[in-house]
Amino acid sequence: MTAASPTPRPHLGLVAATLVGLGMIMSTDALKTAPTVALNVAPGGFLWLWIAGGLVSLIGALSYVEMACAFPDAGGEYSFLTRAWGSRVGALYAWSRFAVMHTGWIALMAHLLADYVSALVPLGSLGRTLVALAVVAALALLNCIHVRLGFLTQALLVGLVALGFLAVTAAGFSVTPPPLAATPPPTEPHLGVALIYVFLAYGGWSDMATLSAELKAGRRGMAVVTIGAVLLLIAIYVALNAAMLHGLGWARLAQSTAPGADVARAAFGAPGAVVIVAVVAISAIASINSTLIICARITWAASRTLPRLAMLGHWHPERGTPARAVGAVAAFSLVLTALAGFTTSGFGAMVDYMTPVYWVFMALGMGASIRLRRRHDGQRGHDFPVRTPLFPLFPLAFIALALVMLWSSLTQMGPGALFGMGVMAAGLLLERFAAKAVSGRTVPG
Repeated sequence: MTAASPTPRPHLGLVAATLVGLGMIMSTDALKTAPTVALNVAPGGFLWLWIAGGLVSLIGALSYVEMACAFPDAGGEYSFLTRAWGSRVGALYAWSRFAVMHTGWIALMAHLLADYVSALVPLGSLGRTLVALAVVAALALLNCIHVRLGFLTQALLVGLVALGFLAVTAAGFSVTPPPLAATPPPTEPHLGVALIYVFLAYGGWSDMATLSAELKAGRRGMAVVTIGAVLLLIAIYVALNAAMLHGLGWARLAQSTAPGADVARAAFGAPGAVVIVAVVAISAIASINSTLIICARITWAASRTLPRLAMLGHWHPERGTPARAVGAVAAFSLVLTALAGFTTSGFGAMVDYMTPVYWVFMALGMGASIRLRRRHDGQRGHDFPVRTPLFPLFPLAFIALALVMLWSSLTQMGPGALFGMGVMAAGLLLERFAAKAVSGRTVPG
């Protein structure tokens, strides 16, 4: 780093950071994934699976908290993986987030928002694409103006999404439960598929580590932020799913394509559809905004160690934001958003595409927590303000889970899973090409 390229400065309090962190993991996924979970688990296990998924996610988050407190860095998971496994794995992670996970998610959520807006105001195919592009561009501009504007917007949006979920929860418990169905939905349960969708809804807690360099509460503050955000999410998701189960019954929930809308319509009538559109729209904007924040910081962090990306390694001193990295992420997202306008790929295809890549890096991340503790514990200049309980049992158990989920995603999901792994593998070729290009130069001295 040079004097012209400063590093992030602490500016987030505990409450604001917890709301931003909650926004990184909370989205309308729960409204979309609940029917699939219900289809693949026995009625009595539906809510227990949501509770168990939240607690397992909390166990995984504790391992990341240890690393975030010991090695605070705006790159978050990228920093941990690079420290533990080297620059090649770090570069592969940065590529996967840039080309598969984050920019793809931004494009998906932008089109989801446009589709719901079109349900109220007919836009046509071109109109929906233009709305999606405008949302991405506007949020990117907002995050380039000043760091506090982006984070304060995120905190406000998350508060509104939480209120929307509370409205759906209240609606579910206010309606009279339907009579028990005579027969269950015709399907063969697959616990692995149910778990994939539960963990998808809870996914994103690893991204909270990107806040570690911008938190005012000190290194231990990351523990408060992460644990607080995950516990809040467990409470929200369990209440939300219990309400939908109460209002629709298990059979109808399993067969619903929009359970939140069905519950709201049963409680509020036609205005219920407007409520759901508002919740989805705000949630989509919050999800896009948080993903821009995360991906820009990972891209900025990668640019500090990858010479080919050096031009993106600039942290604006007055605005307090990695403006060039935000621009790069937004530009790639806009391309994907425009291309998505010509396709009919749905939510399930995107889940297939992203899931195996996610679990690959979950296993590597948990391995990094063990490797970094063993390497640095007790060394001068290194301390671990927060330690993972029952170490190394928790990270080892999560590695085992990640490998099982990786196998389930490759064997029980569609061809998009293999395509996503192929795109990730392409990052290895690009990294080797970049490394050869750099090594081929004449280096002074």
